[in-house]
Amino acid sequence: MTNQEILSHIDHTQLKAFCTWEDIQKLCDEAIQYETASVCIPPSYIERIHETYGDKINICTVIGFPLGYNTTAVKVAEVKDAIEKGCSEVDMVINIGDVKNGDFDKVESEIKALKEAAGDKILKVIIETCYLTEEEKIKLCEIVTSAGADFIKTSTGFGTGGATIEDIRLFASHIGPNVKMKAAGGVKTKDDLEMFLDAGCERIGTSSAVAMLKGEENKGY
Repeated sequence: MTNQEILSHIDHTQLKAFCTWEDIQKLCDEAIQYETASVCIPPSYIERIHETYGDKINICTVIGFPLGYNTTAVKVAEVKDAIEKGCSEVDMVINIGDVKNGDFDKVESEIKALKEAAGDKILKVIIETCYLTEEEKIKLCEIVTSAGADFIKTSTGFGTGGATIEDIRLFASHIGPNVKMKAAGGVKTKDDLEMFLDAGCERIGTSSAVAMLKGEENKGY
């Protein structure tokens, strides 16, 4: 797999709480230069990126991030605001408390509400695998599929663990044919990138793909 083939699947990511406009510009410039799938950035930077780069860049942002326990109404408002400001992909965090309480209907209803708000834009659903049992992961594969989301995503990168190849293989066995997979967090080397893509991931979220492909260790998201 060539470096360019890998980069075309990367959501080039900068989600640190202290990231500056200079950091975001560097990310965007790299994304354009290396033709990554998108930049994944905080909602507060969407409008400025859109005004600065226009159609040169595909903007992805995060919703209910990183803990997921915002109310559905707040998440829906976040989605609508993000799209209005120029975002075309949103990565939402589910309410993990609802999962732990067994309130799977609430989880599905929320995903449906956010997909309705997103319309023809891409909705990725972060289930934060590090906090879940295998049974819960399988159930969420079914829910993400039935709710009509576009992607299931492993992790925020801010939890106690990131993507594992075992979770991607589990996803692949239980999601519907219209759901794609995104791995995020813990992707440290070019070998990791190739492993996740070979396992069927359509996207990988990382801040360090360019560095990785130069043989440098990933020290970021």
